[in-house]
Amino acid sequence: MRNAFRVLAFDILAPLTAIAALLVIGYVLTWPLWWVSVSSVLILLIVEGVAVNVWLLRRDSVTFGTDDDAPALRLAVTALCVVAVVAAVLTGYTHWTRPDHDLKVDSAEVVRIAVSMAEATATFSPQEPMAAIERAAGLMVPEQAKTFTDQFGKATTDLAHRNVTATASTMEAGLEAIGPAAASVAVVMRATQNEPGQPSSNAILALRVALTKQSDHWLVLGVSPLNPR
Repeated sequence: MRNAFRVLAFDILAPLTAIAALLVIGYVLTWPLWWVSVSSVLILLIVEGVAVNVWLLRRDSVTFGTDDDAPALRLAVTALCVVAVVAAVLTGYTHWTRPDHDLKVDSAEVVRIAVSMAEATATFSPQEPMAAIERAAGLMVPEQAKTFTDQFGKATTDLAHRNVTATASTMEAGLEAIGPAAASVAVVMRATQNEPGQPSSNAILALRVALTKQSDHWLVLGVSPLNPR
């Protein structure tokens, strides 16, 4: 009974488990060419080990699992089997959970950037007329930042001359779409504008912020009204 258990555990289940682990890794990786080569060699070595085991059983009525004079062989077989199973588990965990984790991280990041961008476009202080514009430009791709600064910079002169103060606070922000290198976020804000001698002006602004990913960093590509008329 003791030898039967050893044969089952070390001579049958261990190699089958190792082969299954290698096949699982290949399935998770969608069988890249390099893993096809590596796994083929490893499985061939395991099959050769099983063949040697069968030969030893027929010649000496002893196997790796039942040889009392070679406990190191059983330890080696167990260690290799454990390594294969751990590798399969880690590979599956990494490749199946990382995309979800990256999506959550990217989604939170693009919403944060979009909110900062949207609020900066609707914020103005006559004491620092270019502060919000420069802050917004710092969130944009370099090609669009200069154009954005030139366009909005022209409006600051009139606002500063009239001593207008504008502030904005985000009410809602949500992800419209996201991909590996592009995203779109909708931002709804409450904007307030104050001008000396005039009642405060309040408005609800809805903006769509388009973003792109460059060198692992999300940058704003453009801002447009959510429902242009």
